[in-house]
Amino acid sequence: VRLVESGGGLVEAGGSLRLSCVLSGGTFDEYAIGWFRQAPGKAREEVACISMGPHSTYYADSVKGRFTISSDNVANVVYLQMNTLIPGDTAVYFCGAARELCSDQYDDYDYWGQGTQVTASS
Repeated sequence: VRLVESGGGLVEAGGSLRLSCVLSGGTFDEYAIGWFRQAPGKAREEVACISMGPHSTYYADSVKGRFTISSDNVANVVYLQMNTLIPGDTAVYFCGAARELCSDQYDDYDYWGQGTQVTASS
């Protein structure tokens, strides 16, 4: 199983970015996909997750109403649309694959991508 993230970058506060996570070697029937982020000196935290069987989504309180997670099941891609970015969103964003169900526990994820940097400037 391999995960590859893309779409990070530098934006001004209030701007938007869309991250992509491509899953290969597995399917969304087998894995839930979570987006985590890690800022310098801080622990990795989950921001959103999507599972397909049954379909459910999860958002951290800090991103509710601003971030949207979605999937393209044909292309095996999970997206994280991030709107109204604030400097506090600045971090490296990782996607991870967990067996079947979403989890906010880092150790429940079996596979990780390499990460993509998101910077929201004030």
